[in-house]
Amino acid sequence: MTDTDRDLLPEGLEDRLPPAAAAAAQVTRGVIDVLDAYGYDRVQPPMIEFERSLASRMAGIRARKMFRFVDPASLRTLALRSDMTPQLGRIASTGLAATARPLRLCYAGPVVTIKGDGLDPTRERLQLGGELIGNDSLAAAGEVVAVAIEALTAAGARNLTVDFTLPDLVDLLAGADGIGALPLNGDRIEAVRRELDAKDAGGLVAAGGEAYLPLLSAIGPFDAAIERLAGFDTTGALTSRIAALREIAARLAGKARLTLDPSERHGFEYQSWFGFTIYAEGLPGLLGRGGSYTINSNSAERADEPAIGFSLYPDALIDALAASEAKRDALFLPLGHNADHAARLRAIGWRTVAALGACCDAQALGCTHVLEAGEALKILP
Repeated sequence: MTDTDRDLLPEGLEDRLPPAAAAAAQVTRGVIDVLDAYGYDRVQPPMIEFERSLASRMAGIRARKMFRFVDPASLRTLALRSDMTPQLGRIASTGLAATARPLRLCYAGPVVTIKGDGLDPTRERLQLGGELIGNDSLAAAGEVVAVAIEALTAAGARNLTVDFTLPDLVDLLAGADGIGALPLNGDRIEAVRRELDAKDAGGLVAAGGEAYLPLLSAIGPFDAAIERLAGFDTTGALTSRIAALREIAARLAGKARLTLDPSERHGFEYQSWFGFTIYAEGLPGLLGRGGSYTINSNSAERADEPAIGFSLYPDALIDALAASEAKRDALFLPLGHNADHAARLRAIGWRTVAALGACCDAQALGCTHVLEAGEALKILP
């Protein structure tokens, strides 16, 4: 490594400098405070676990996204977490197995992946979220989405959009062993899912999913899209799902713009009957994703558990808040200042910066005021 590149960070990783670090703390505090108010207890799992534990807790978890290495102590494979949700599943199934259900937990911390997502090279993200474990009912789904919206609003996000999906829609319609309302044999199910995700009508027909074409029109603003989905459901296979979506939407009326894309599966590797994605006006990409899923107990003595929750990825919100943040007032404390006066001003909210020598300059240190005769005087430009 040369002198010119020894301090470079790996691709997709970056320092969070002032004021972005302060904005990150503000966003985290806003989200966690809302979750705490709704009874979600915070847990703090480690960054590194055994790969087998992280990869086996929920169906669809992809170990290939994780950084993996051998633990010199146990000689077993360890992994850096790429998603905190499986860790919450492990905690619920082990340390909190005897705690009354439904169990409400929340978390905040960084997650790391081997490579970025699509055109975004970022490999480390802040993940915040809440999980409601032991129940994935309609009432639970309504609570989780409403809490996610309130948490993001408290963190500073505005003009939110919630896009609903039914992650297991194709499996439900195809039916077990290809016997369903719109039957498909096993090798065609994945192809139909893929073409629906790509919104490719020609590819969908070529994959043997012509009967699924109307799903491509059941997309858009919720009220119109749910009516088109209901019109598509001539067999009644989706009656309960449609009713559930309508009830959840009614609970969220006025809190966010609602849309529907019933066959969307991108990012929903382990979700089951219900999923949602959250976006905010003026911010690139998604802000959060959630839905229902099953926690594998990995034990013959304990049954698998239903759960529903959400994960927020607020890095874009943090960057936007940091860019728009006004410069904070700071009070310069000259050499020999009265410590009692400085303490009094800090107690009422002032941020102070003390001189450590004659060379310290108030304006160079970012101060807007100076302490003189016990009072904060504005520094004139």
